[in-house]
Amino acid sequence: MDFQHPRFARMYAEASALADRRGAYEHRRRLAGELEGRIIEVGAGNGRNFPHYPPTVTEVVAVEPEDTLRGLATAQASSAPVPVTVVNGHADALPADDATFDTAVVSLVLCSVPSQERALAEIRRVLRPGGRLRFYEHVRSSNRMLGLFEDLIAPAWRRAAAGCNPNRDTLRAIERAGFAVEKVDRFGFAPQPVIPRMAHVLGDARRVN
Repeated sequence: MDFQHPRFARMYAEASALADRRGAYEHRRRLAGELEGRIIEVGAGNGRNFPHYPPTVTEVVAVEPEDTLRGLATAQASSAPVPVTVVNGHADALPADDATFDTAVVSLVLCSVPSQERALAEIRRVLRPGGRLRFYEHVRSSNRMLGLFEDLIAPAWRRAAAGCNPNRDTLRAIERAGFAVEKVDRFGFAPQPVIPRMAHVLGDARRVN
């Protein structure tokens, strides 16, 4: 599997800064708020979540497969308020032992992994019993017409956006993977001026033993 998309990565770095100014900064703050202990962030991108981890977090292991984004994340980690180690790896085979993390964080990642089933199984593997999954993802719209439109554009969207899928039912995938979703906020958000408001979910799930 080729995880290298340097042109898209450079575009994503610029787009993520704009998205933060349009409201994603607050979404990320809510995502990371009140976490504690050891964290694994899967698909850390360029490290936009790092400033939001609270002092109750003892360590963040940030996994990122794309070289350009991983370099940007490494630079961002140097100014993070908590210890962050950025490592090469991908969601299908996380570089971590079983049951070694208190919480896993995914942020606009489960839309792009080759297999949500495999990625979530790996996340579940590395979490301790009762561990948490914090998620912030865009998902298929519950509006019938918008959902059908997302289905229609999905092939072209994947090609243009390095494998991103606009029409995944991520909440259902999380539940099927052995997590109990305990809190979820659903909202529309347009990360860029040229993109319409897309359905997003931000929430918390617990690994079911």
